[in-house]
Amino acid sequence: MKPAPDSFLSGALYLPGQRAAASLSRLIQHPTVSSRNPDDHNPEVFESFLQTLCELYPLVHTQLELERVNQHGLLIRWAGSNPSGTYDGAIRATILMAHYDVVPAAEPETWTHPPFSGHNDGEHVWGRGTLDDKGALVAWLEAAEALIEQGFTPQNDVYFSFGNNEETAGDSAKAAVELLKARGISPWLVLDEGGAIATGVLSGIKSPAAMVGVAEKGIMDLQLTTRSPGGHASQPPRMGATARLARAIMRLEMQQFPVELPLATVSMFERLAPLAPKPMSLVFSRARKLRLALARILPLMGPESSALVRTTMAVTTLSGSAGANVLAATATANVNIRLALGQTVESALKRITTVIADPAVEMMVLEGSDPSPVSPDEGEAWEFLSGCISTVFPHVPAVPYVMLAATDSRRFTEICANVYRFAPFVMDTAARESIHGVDEKIGLKSLSDGVRFCETLLRRL
Repeated sequence: MKPAPDSFLSGALYLPGQRAAASLSRLIQHPTVSSRNPDDHNPEVFESFLQTLCELYPLVHTQLELERVNQHGLLIRWAGSNPSGTYDGAIRATILMAHYDVVPAAEPETWTHPPFSGHNDGEHVWGRGTLDDKGALVAWLEAAEALIEQGFTPQNDVYFSFGNNEETAGDSAKAAVELLKARGISPWLVLDEGGAIATGVLSGIKSPAAMVGVAEKGIMDLQLTTRSPGGHASQPPRMGATARLARAIMRLEMQQFPVELPLATVSMFERLAPLAPKPMSLVFSRARKLRLALARILPLMGPESSALVRTTMAVTTLSGSAGANVLAATATANVNIRLALGQTVESALKRITTVIADPAVEMMVLEGSDPSPVSPDEGEAWEFLSGCISTVFPHVPAVPYVMLAATDSRRFTEICANVYRFAPFVMDTAARESIHGVDEKIGLKSLSDGVRFCETLLRRL
């Protein structure tokens, strides 16, 4: 079998990697698609997924403590040999997270292999959820199953929190936090999806970096609504519902949020400096002094760089009249807003109201959560995590960054100061773009590396 190129291991695949690939392939075949529309949600698929987990990981299911959270979420406790151990006065537990719900796979005919086939071609497992986030769930359970079989017990309690509605910003993770709070559990470390062993982090940087999310932007869905009498399209009034809505959207487009480089992003540039070519390395190493200049330059380098330094707004859905010759009585748009560190839902709404400057445009916050607190990129928890990374991925530095997307882990910042976001898989630019896109897949050797990382972390606990 030809090894996949995206691996830090050499030689043939070892058994845990083969078993992980086979398990992941089976789990991908359960289309656990999240939807806010109850009519599109199929609870039977989620039940069958959980039943398959039970079959694949019998020791986890018989020797650890499992409970359902919010019907289809899972909270699994692996009791430690010293459960009374503490960290800053709290029970020294560790929470390891993943989610098994996925986004829909639009236009499945464009995929090389069907998105829910779990096809294994000897180098990759293909399908929706391989990277986001069933691959991580499999890596944790493969590691746990193997360690239980070897008679291993962690020193302190370990919890696995597996969500079923992360993709719709659901409430299962919040319910898990409430359960832990009620039991007095304030973990010293929480680890969820987010970063990866990334190549092509920034233009000009070819060496891989272990990108570890120390915070994530807030998220807000804002519905804009305009109204007018409607009627026949042959007699259009000035500034009807659609025109008023379009004007509001263009005002938002033309007046973006101001730029600012958060300290967490400054730290990212400083850690990336040794990997960057000159003169980029010189600029990055002086990021703290050049903070204002970088904040102004980055938006000129493209949308991804721009998102590092400002709150972003994207109009994602539009609706108006149902007929080509009918004036819209109501027009609506959804604005998806990612709040930069330092912003809040309230402050963003205030600014948007000022920019639109039209009281006839109705605004409703459909969903909103502020940016997460920033976890430290130094200290015991950070050093522990970066040490595990360097053991499995030698010479790859751990680099803090602010996640642009949202994860279930933001719920856990309420009970833990050390919340990190890192998936132990190698992902190049194409792999990262396949998440929520076409041809999502994971290399078998990369999956093997992920299992090794999970085993390493659990043993060191």
